[in-house]
Amino acid sequence: MPNLGYFKAKTRFLKPNNRFVIFLNDRFANYELDYQQLPVKMKATLTYNRKTIQIELNKATITDDLYVMFTEERTPQYQRIKLDIHPKTDIVLENLELHLPTNLASDDRVFCNGFQSWSESRLFGFDEKPDALRWLAKPLMGYYGDYHFDFLPTKKGVLHSWTYSYRVSNNPNKNAQNSPQTIDFIGSLDESTAFTCLLYDVQNQQVIIKKDVAGLQLNHSFPALDVVILSGEDPSVFDQYFALQNLPKIQKPVVTGWTSWYNYYNKISETIIEDNLNAFAERDIPIDIFQIDDGWQTRIGDWLSTKPTFPNGMKSVAHKIHQKGFKAGLWLAPFIVEPKSRIFQEKKDWILRGLDGKPLAVGYAAHWSGRFYALDFYNKEVQEYLTGVFHTVLQTWDFDMVKLDFLYAVAALPRPNKTRGQVMSDALHFLRRLVGDKILLGCGVPLGSAFGLVDYCRIGADIHLSWEHKLLKFLKNRERVSTIVALRTVLSRWQLNGRAFLNDPDVFILREKKHQLTENQQDTILIINTLLGDMLFTSDYLGDYTEGSLRKFQSIFRLKNRHVSAVIDHDDDFYSIVFAFDSQNYTAYCNLSYFDKHIHNLVIHPFETLIVDSKNDK
Repeated sequence: MPNLGYFKAKTRFLKPNNRFVIFLNDRFANYELDYQQLPVKMKATLTYNRKTIQIELNKATITDDLYVMFTEERTPQYQRIKLDIHPKTDIVLENLELHLPTNLASDDRVFCNGFQSWSESRLFGFDEKPDALRWLAKPLMGYYGDYHFDFLPTKKGVLHSWTYSYRVSNNPNKNAQNSPQTIDFIGSLDESTAFTCLLYDVQNQQVIIKKDVAGLQLNHSFPALDVVILSGEDPSVFDQYFALQNLPKIQKPVVTGWTSWYNYYNKISETIIEDNLNAFAERDIPIDIFQIDDGWQTRIGDWLSTKPTFPNGMKSVAHKIHQKGFKAGLWLAPFIVEPKSRIFQEKKDWILRGLDGKPLAVGYAAHWSGRFYALDFYNKEVQEYLTGVFHTVLQTWDFDMVKLDFLYAVAALPRPNKTRGQVMSDALHFLRRLVGDKILLGCGVPLGSAFGLVDYCRIGADIHLSWEHKLLKFLKNRERVSTIVALRTVLSRWQLNGRAFLNDPDVFILREKKHQLTENQQDTILIINTLLGDMLFTSDYLGDYTEGSLRKFQSIFRLKNRHVSAVIDHDDDFYSIVFAFDSQNYTAYCNLSYFDKHIHNLVIHPFETLIVDSKNDK
C-alpha cells in the first residue's frame, strides 16, 4: 500500500470475499439520451419593443425590425443550439427564452449551480427549492446572489441553475461499480453576452433556457444564445463541455499555502505575518504561497493606503515572504468601496448608482463600515485608478498573486447597452490584463464568467469556525459563511477542477484553538479539500500545532497527484469520492450529516470521512 500518511489512519480495508463496491441508490440512474429524438418540439420566444415573436428552428425569422437565426448542430456526441439576433433598427430586448420539452420524473434530481462562488450548489429534488432570502436581509445581502432577479421561480417543482446544469435520473436497475454517474447535461458555451438561467419545470415537462437580456438596447448583431446538450458519464460530459469552449490551457500547478483570514480576520499586522512566516520556515513546511488577506489596507477601496500595523509597508512584507522561499499573495476587492473610504468620500462620481440615483449598496460587513458599494467600472477614472493599484501591488510591491474578492458587485446592474453578463465579462478581461502572467485567484464571482480567465477560483462558501452559521441559516442566505454549505458545494462543483480553472475549496483548519469544529469535522474538511482542490490553504499558526496536527498537514503533500474519477451524492449529505493514488484505487465516504450512515457493512459516523482501499492492498 502507498504511504498515505495521516490518511492511512482514516482508511478501512475490506476482505477479499467482501469486495468493495460503491453503493449507488436508485436515484442515480443510467438514462440514455437519443440525440435524434430530443428535443422534439423545441421553440424559442423573443420579446422586444413590446412585441413577442415565436422563432422556428433552422429557419430565418424576419420582421420589419430584425431577423433571427436559430440553428442547431447535431453530432453523435452532442446537440448545439445557437440563436443570433440581427437588428435592422434600434430595438430593446425584454425577454429571450428557449423551451425544451423533456421527460422529467418527480424523483429526478437536478444539479442547481448557484449564481456565484459562494452560492450553495448541489443536487436538488423537485420536492425542494433553493432558499429565498428573508425580506429583512434583502437590503443587506440581496446582491450577493440571484435574489434581485425578478424572473426566478418561487414554487416547488421548478428548479433553476446558472450557466450549466444536469439531471440524474432514477433507475432502480442501475448497478454502479465504482463508476461515475450518468447525467443529462445542458450548459451555456458563452456567458460573455448574457447570464444563462436554466429552469427545470416538472409539471410542464420542460426545461426553459432563459437569457438575462431585459432592457438591452441593440443596434448591432448579437450572439444571444449558445448552448450544448450532452449525455453520458459525468467526467466525459464535462470534458466535452469544456472542449467546446476552447479555453486557454491551464498553466498553473497545484499549490499549497497560508492565508491570514480564518485565524486573524482583519486584525492583522506585520508582526503577525512575520511570526507565521517564521513558524513555517522553522518546521520546513514546503508551501508555495503566503497570502495576506483583508486587514492590511486602511479602508476597503483605498488600496494604496496601508494601516499603521504595517509600518515598513507592503513591499517590505512581500520581500520578507520571498526571503523565506514563498510566493507572496495579497487580497483585494477591486470593485467595492466602504463609506468611510477616501474614494467614497472624494470620488462620488465613481460610485455605481441605482435607478433611484443613490449609491448602490451591494452588501454588508460589520467589520467594515456596514454597507459597502460598487464602483462604476465604465468610468474611465475608475479603470485608471485600478490600473495604478495593480501596477503598484504587482510591480512596485512585487506580489506574485492577487486574491480578487467580491467580484460579483461590478455586475450588480445592467447598463442600457450592456447586460450584467457583458459587464462581468468586460471586468474580468480587464483584471486578467492587469494581472498578466502573475497569479489570479477569483472569489465571489459568477463561475461561468470566470471560465478560462482566472487561474484559481473559489468554488464554495467561506468555511466557518463551527459547522453552521445559525443566524445566516435562519436568514436563508445561500451565500452564507458555513462549513457544511461550503463542503456540499465543493463536492458538487468538483468537475470544474482542471477544466475551467483550478479549484479553491477554501481553507482547512487543524489547530486546536479559536474554533468550535470537532476532530471529525476538521478531518472531513481536510480530506475533501485535499481530494477536490488544487489550491490547499490553511490559516493556522503552526507554532501551536501538536505533532498530530503537523502529521495531518504534511499528508496533503503526498496526495497532490491523486486522480478523482467520480463524486457520488447519495442524498441526505452523504457522498463518495472515488480516486486513485499511486496506482491504487480508493473511495472516501463523507458523512456531512448529524446521523450515522450505513454502506457495505460500514458505519460512517456523523461528520466522519472514511477512506476505503478498494483492492485490499495493505
